Amino acid sequence: MTNDKMKILLVEDDPFLLGMYAAKFELANFKVIIATDGEKAYQAAKKESFDIILLDVVLPKINGLEVLQKFRAGKENKTTPVVMLTNLSQKNEVDEALRLGAVDYLIKAHFMPSEVVEKIKTILKK
Repeated sequence: MTNDKMKILLVEDDPFLLGMYAAKFELANFKVIIATDGEKAYQAAKKESFDIILLDVVLPKINGLEVLQKFRAGKENKTTPVVMLTNLSQKNEVDEALRLGAVDYLIKAHFMPSEVVEKIKTILKK
């Protein structure tokens, strides 16, 4: 890894959580690009490349699973790691996200924001 900041697309519709996660990632020396709905996330990912995408499932306009499916269908995001960060913990949602190509599925209630940052760093080192 070079000294360039790792670029993360943070997709979250809750303003409080978005601000909190964005602050944590910026403190960890990430360049944070935010999207507050599925459509904005998809457009951002089409325009620029990211080292990793952190994606909520419940989003306005297009839900996170649909966004993930669109990412994987497009040539530009086939290999970008996508981590789902959500409060939905039903097995079928987890299975669907992993089937669509998410590298991990984190339940917000189970992790402190600092733990999420550490998990993302670990995934990027692989």
